[in-house]
Amino acid sequence: MKLYAAPLNFRGIAEEFHVPTDFAPALHAAAAVATDRFAAQRRDARDLPLVTIDPPGSQDLDQAVAVSHRDDGGFRVYYAIADVAAFITPGSELEAESLRRGQTIYLPDEPARLHPPELSEGSASLLPRVDRPAVLWSIDLDTAGEVRDFHVERVLVRSRARLDYERVHADLQRDQVHPAIALLPTVGRLRQASALRRAAVNLRIPAQRVEQLRDGRFELVIEPRHPVMDFNSEISLLTGQCAGQLMVSHGTGILRTLRPANGQAVTQFRAEALALGYHYPPGMTPGEFLQTVDATDARGMAVMREAQKLLRGSGYARVENGDSEVHAGVGGYYSHVTAPLRRLVDRFTTEICLALAHGQPVPEWALGRADEVVASMRRSSQLANSVDRACLDLTEATVLAPWVGHNFDAVVLTADPERDRVRVFISDPPVLGNCLGQPRQGTETMVSLIRADVPDRKTTFAWPAD
Repeated sequence: MKLYAAPLNFRGIAEEFHVPTDFAPALHAAAAVATDRFAAQRRDARDLPLVTIDPPGSQDLDQAVAVSHRDDGGFRVYYAIADVAAFITPGSELEAESLRRGQTIYLPDEPARLHPPELSEGSASLLPRVDRPAVLWSIDLDTAGEVRDFHVERVLVRSRARLDYERVHADLQRDQVHPAIALLPTVGRLRQASALRRAAVNLRIPAQRVEQLRDGRFELVIEPRHPVMDFNSEISLLTGQCAGQLMVSHGTGILRTLRPANGQAVTQFRAEALALGYHYPPGMTPGEFLQTVDATDARGMAVMREAQKLLRGSGYARVENGDSEVHAGVGGYYSHVTAPLRRLVDRFTTEICLALAHGQPVPEWALGRADEVVASMRRSSQLANSVDRACLDLTEATVLAPWVGHNFDAVVLTADPERDRVRVFISDPPVLGNCLGQPRQGTETMVSLIRADVPDRKTTFAWPAD
């Protein structure tokens, strides 16, 4: 079932949550004339056959990748990251604005960017066939995909091509993938099976998003989760793990953290997985179980979305006093360093890593504002989640409104009779929603859509169906 809505205006959500969607003229002007302040420090790495892999149409390109064989049978991963710090002078208005915003907030009809587009989609973006300043991570892996060594430095790069996931997936199917990433599936699979990753809670969630069509309508779509997305994610996670280990070994930096889920959350998740028809043996960790789930299937998608509850409580923390937290979703120490065009913290953590790797003092601007950076990321992450949920709720209510009174096949994920609280999964269209009534957990049943309130962005189902 296709879910469409007439032209929607998400401006109200932007205003409700105080999301800034434009920049002052002075900031546009400053971004337009900003130049590479580290140009003299760069090694020329334009010979590397790097490519970017992003959603179609993306212009804010943070990462470029190339993977090659080593003489010893292992692998060398090159991961170039946009060097945003090269364009933002400490103490400038561009820096102050980025500290206020924290990260890019994606509304369906317009992004609320972290940086002016002159930077994020221009001089700082790793666009193809142009020279760009970057921070290059060179990571050596053994034949099992485990890290042997890594190095990070400032370089000048030139991306060979801007690829998207659909194209790379099709190329892989035809065995005609770009030479720069021919080994990406091999390395991606090795990393998925690595010692740290095996028990990690690795969510492979097909994105549910609102897509604007050419005729002005909006469609609620579930994007396919192609394997190349997971392989590419493993490279980003690998780099973040190297950064986290580097910081912990030197006793300074900013980590992305997540404590393991408690027993109650794991028990509830296991019950939900069983309700969706999955075999979840006692004693198997959530991470091990999730590796068996097909995330491209409707029920598998529901499992992945429910598993997000296991990752509640993620945050950022400074490395200090020898007390460092791991990230349970990754399986070890981890830091965000691979998306500085879209996340504030990556610019600061990258600078810390560069200093530590080269035995130099960490610049005061990078570490001295760490608490302010952490606070900005916490605040903006909560905002991003709230805005994303509000946009989906608005679209779901709008596209489901004509179907009020219609019956849908459903699976009961959770049931709490005492609170009269039931959560159901509708497979067609794929929606997770609240339901009135007291059906038993794990049952397949029919529910009725009784409410699709657009102003309140609320959708409710009821059991038994009419």
